[in-house]
Amino acid sequence: MEIISYSSGILKMLDQRKLPFSAEYALCKNYKETIAAIRNMVVRGAPAISIAGAYAVAQAAEGGYDIGNAAEEIMSARPTAVDLSNGVHFMLLGISEEQEPEALAREWENSIYEKCKKLCKHGAELIKPGSRVLTHCNSGPLAVGKYGTALGAIIQAHKEGKNPFVWVDETRPRFQGALSSWELLQEGIPHKVITDSAAASLMEKTEVDLVMVGADRICKNGDFANKIGTYSLAVLAKHHGIPFYVLAPSSTQDPSLKSGEDIPIEQRDEREVLEPMGTRAYNEKTHAVNYAFDVTPAGLVAAYINEDGVFEGFP
Repeated sequence: MEIISYSSGILKMLDQRKLPFSAEYALCKNYKETIAAIRNMVVRGAPAISIAGAYAVAQAAEGGYDIGNAAEEIMSARPTAVDLSNGVHFMLLGISEEQEPEALAREWENSIYEKCKKLCKHGAELIKPGSRVLTHCNSGPLAVGKYGTALGAIIQAHKEGKNPFVWVDETRPRFQGALSSWELLQEGIPHKVITDSAAASLMEKTEVDLVMVGADRICKNGDFANKIGTYSLAVLAKHHGIPFYVLAPSSTQDPSLKSGEDIPIEQRDEREVLEPMGTRAYNEKTHAVNYAFDVTPAGLVAAYINEDGVFEGFP
């Protein structure tokens, strides 16, 4: 199924807010509509967001807008994921060299796909036959456009005949686990969804062999940001002696930040917590805090996997 495509100035994206109940597409006719789609979670996953951002720059350039101002608007749509700003800066550099904007965006898109294709193969090497893998948030093809990252490696291991089983965190408050489950169903991979708080019990019962997650920004020292709840998993995995792997393309690396303390953490609308799936679950006077990401220290990571291979220390 096509996830992202671009033609005649229109960016077409599979609307992840509608999944898994219906496959509908959002059509973004200009860069401001693409920004809204990024901000409102039509497209998710750091690599996929960066691709959308690259095409947003192309839309701005083709529409005659001020590129500098448009770039700042695009990068501010989701501040934690560095892939977005990396994609935008790639576009700005190419445009300054008088390269054609749409061709540049396609070049960025294809580079992301090539990186993720390779990292999925490297990640699959870590999965032994019959392994029970726990994953958090969505990191399959939907999060990239093709292939995926952490979930992509699991899919690759399945294609290699390793028969993995997957524990899928529901990943509150946006329930990205529903997207992971939907993708696993497409591939015929056995799995079960668990509440985020169930992971410790499964690990204590020795029902988890390894944990694989993606990342939205990796600092110079290896600290990384990912969907809220990732840090808890890393601590639990360390306590139970379970390897914890981070899979992300090099476009997710941010050597300008020394450590996780410097990562900007996006806060989203409290209604995402208080109104799960659009239904109010709390008293009208109740308030919530909604951090979209948390930061996991490098010391809790067994290995990092990118397109160049598997690295026990941050490459």
